[in-house]
Amino acid sequence: MSTPRQIENSAAATGTKPHITRVELIWQEKEIEFWLRFGHPRAEQIVDAHRRVVGFAPGAIFAFVRWHANEYGTIASHLTIACAVRTCDPCQSHPFIDPGAEILLKLDGWPRVTRALEAIDVIEAMDISPEDVAPDHWRHLHHRLAAREAPRGYSRLRHAAWLKRRELER
Repeated sequence: MSTPRQIENSAAATGTKPHITRVELIWQEKEIEFWLRFGHPRAEQIVDAHRRVVGFAPGAIFAFVRWHANEYGTIASHLTIACAVRTCDPCQSHPFIDPGAEILLKLDGWPRVTRALEAIDVIEAMDISPEDVAPDHWRHLHHRLAAREAPRGYSRLRHAAWLKRRELER
């Protein structure tokens, strides 16, 4: 796996800008934990013992969890499911995601984050990779959980329909 620096250097040599979305991951046990729930990074760079940066190709979908705590317990928890974009494409800015991404789901608060993580577990139990789930489902899940409503489940039939649609769009 190449590092973001290697990608930037090869892009500079060819005169092009790299199309990679970088996500900073931090792990300080029981204090700050930023991690990926799912996603297939194209590149990885270890910054130090507690930090690394991963890079995603355009179109890659990933889930990014941010959790903070202090001696009294959890301070904040966030879950973001995003789609990596090309450097020239419009995108939403987001902390620790550079240059930004198309945000499909963004939830704050441990109860909502937990419900979304459970929904991801259900999808994986059906042997469906969360990276391949229809982006519309992640948007639906975001809106239903933000409204404190029960989301519709994702089914194999819905997934098959999405795969056919994606095939036609290519």
